[in-house]
Amino acid sequence: MEPVHHVTTSSKVLFRKVRNIVPPMLEKFHKGQLGRVAVIGGCVDYTGAPYFSAIASAKLGCDMSHVLCERSAAPVIKGYSPNLMVHPILPSTDSVENPKSIDAPALAGPIIDMLSRLHALVIGPGLGRDGVTLKVVAEVIKEARSRSIPFVLDADGLLIVTEDPSLVKGYKECILTPNVVEFGRLAKALGINTPSQADIGKEGGDKTSKESDACQQLSNALGGVTIVQKGPHDVISNGTTSLINDIKGGLKRSGGQGDTLTGSLGTLLAWRAAYHEKLWESGEKENEKEAESKADVQAELESDMRMSPGTTLLLAAWAGSSITRESSRQAFEAKGRSMQASDLTDEVHKSFLKLIGEPEESQAHL
Repeated sequence: MEPVHHVTTSSKVLFRKVRNIVPPMLEKFHKGQLGRVAVIGGCVDYTGAPYFSAIASAKLGCDMSHVLCERSAAPVIKGYSPNLMVHPILPSTDSVENPKSIDAPALAGPIIDMLSRLHALVIGPGLGRDGVTLKVVAEVIKEARSRSIPFVLDADGLLIVTEDPSLVKGYKECILTPNVVEFGRLAKALGINTPSQADIGKEGGDKTSKESDACQQLSNALGGVTIVQKGPHDVISNGTTSLINDIKGGLKRSGGQGDTLTGSLGTLLAWRAAYHEKLWESGEKENEKEAESKADVQAELESDMRMSPGTTLLLAAWAGSSITRESSRQAFEAKGRSMQASDLTDEVHKSFLKLIGEPEESQAHL
């Protein structure tokens, strides 16, 4: 395996480049142009996770935040917030006549029909492990990939990939966000001997480099998908270039904080799509070349060139990780040991403003 290539650009420069993919707030824009994101998840047992993900997406600034959930979860999630659009169209064993003999593509139809209206998907929060549900979501992943719709996979969305890695292998428009346990499961499923952060912590030597090597190896085994391995610091890699995010987070490990990450990533992916569609004039020089090496990425980050899709995906992953870690830090500072996932929700926008800030065009109208 080739040695991992770290981007050495400072955090300040990275955040400045992230600001370039944040759409300015302009009067000419209409509803939906600045982000239509859908979270696919939510079952009878898990209603909080899709809510936390979708509300983080909304709080960060997407125009329209959807939740596509199982029928029994919909009334509960609707009750959490009227700001979310909740659709009870995710099938489960309880909602089909014969769970042992289903037409998964047909059952996925209502969700697939929505894809043309969406910029990005978040798949996995509160999804559960119902057999019918997982088969249907696998069909949605296939269809989203065929349409080049970017998506984030977390929690039981990662379980689907563990069981069938070909669903995402080689797809450069997705981000996986495994924790230590999920990272190990993915590595095992792919037949690679990749140590987790926990294992590396027991060894000597350059720990950060070993963590980057492990994340890079898993990314390459999946054909270059972008991975955000969550931990004491986040390791981000697309198999060619890696970033280490050591922004300080909170010390409370309450469940649900990863949902703030996935929702933030959903909005950032939607903004990234608007950036590449040139919805506004960024002021950058045109760049016809896709960044294929660490040197190419470094050049795009440290110049006024328009960034290529590979670089912006890496930046979106970095920004989502950063916003989540800062939100966790602020929430822990305020709540201490009592901190819960819901406390991160109120910190998302403040963290965005502190780390990234509004584009100059927006500032002129604020």
